[in-house]
Amino acid sequence: MFVKTNGEQDYHWRAVDHEGEVLESFVTKTRDKKAALKFL
Repeated sequence: MFVKTNGEQDYHWRAVDHEGEVLESFVTKTRDKKAALKFL
């Protein structure tokens, strides 16, 4: 998901279970492999 914060675009990563409950969330400035691995 893309989120604009203070005029800057950030990326919001979320892990959701099969019931729709949010397990974890993480905001990064970049959307790349390094950010994804950090989230996991």
